[in-house]
Amino acid sequence: MTKTVLVIEDEPNVAAFIKQGLNEAGYEVFLAYNGEQGLELLRQKPIDLIVLDVILPGMDGIEALGKVRNSGLKHIPILMLTALGSTENVVKGLDNGADDYLVKPFKFKELLARIRALSRRREPEANPSETLGISDLVLDRGTKIVQRAGREIKLTSTEYRLLEYLLLNKNKVLSRIDILENVWDINFNMGTNVVDVYVNYLRNKIDREFSPRLIQTVIGMGYTIREEMSKTL
Repeated sequence: MTKTVLVIEDEPNVAAFIKQGLNEAGYEVFLAYNGEQGLELLRQKPIDLIVLDVILPGMDGIEALGKVRNSGLKHIPILMLTALGSTENVVKGLDNGADDYLVKPFKFKELLARIRALSRRREPEANPSETLGISDLVLDRGTKIVQRAGREIKLTSTEYRLLEYLLLNKNKVLSRIDILENVWDINFNMGTNVVDVYVNYLRNKIDREFSPRLIQTVIGMGYTIREEMSKTL
């Protein structure tokens, strides 16, 4: 079945470039040149994935992103395009519901790789384990509910994927590159510290008010989730 992609991009040449490449790769593409047009197309067409520019006339990409997520469409993968590659801007997009980001200028093959990775991520697993856990922390993969000591912990989609990956590899030390490639599916700009930012977000939610602390930093190596005490931070 042909996948449909909605591209919301105000630069006609960039939009045409993306459309042509995705058409050749077997995707059906709908184009919108501002946020309002994009939201209208989303109401009219069956869309599998959205490519959304951050800087748009009128309603910017972050506002459009929020409207998509607040409308109940949480299942559609959204890839943000941005000329602003700082950690602050990346995190802002992810916090508002984006699944991935790509900094302009980019090569089409990288855009295609990310789109394919996002499509794979959203495909249901054949036999996912119902729950993952450690100590009094439980993640239910069916309901997407996370609890610690019986208390529900509200996570963003990115925080959830990070915790899920840590729990799938509990007691293993995971490098930042491991996390980037498996939580975000592809190498990010290693000049950013987005992994560290999200580990801290997660710690504040699942460790700050509980004991023992589960997410640990292994200096010079990466992060792990485990119960036993160690000489880590």
